Amino acid sequence: MDHSYRANMQGGQNGQGGRNRAGMGYGRQYLPADPEPLRAGNAESGPTRIFAFVEDLFFLAKIQEIARKLNIKVEFVKAEKDILDRMEQNGDVKPSLIIVDLNNAAIKPVSVISKLKAKLKKQTNIIGFLSHIQGELKMKAQEAGCDMVLPRSAFSQNLPQLLRRHAIEEEETV
Repeated sequence: MDHSYRANMQGGQNGQGGRNRAGMGYGRQYLPADPEPLRAGNAESGPTRIFAFVEDLFFLAKIQEIARKLNIKVEFVKAEKDILDRMEQNGDVKPSLIIVDLNNAAIKPVSVISKLKAKLKKQTNIIGFLSHIQGELKMKAQEAGCDMVLPRSAFSQNLPQLLRRHAIEEEETV
């Protein structure tokens, strides 16, 4: 039997022909381009308006890297007291975004969210992220006042847009 047909079709096992097995033949897959940074100097000047309660090193590094690429200032805090102290130092400038890892063991995320939401009202958006299987925790966070609760994967994917949106609001109010 002549096997040159299979050799020409790059393997051809299981009737796949020349299709790329990983991509299943649906065309090329492209990685999204790096988001365009905001104007220079935004990260160094002015008060911090984006805070994050994140201890997971993977997400901490991811947020830092994206914020650096976008020239956005993000401050990581360990406790509710830290963010309240920073708000006093900023004067009457309220945070535009607070990111909360709902699996952060160092804080009680649901109680922190409710306290911050009561103090900041609608001026500040609070976004929480968690594992996609934690439906009960998601409901508790939303009831406490979390504006948006995302699975970890969706949070990672949408992080540049989330940071950019709140940094642009920051630029417009300055």
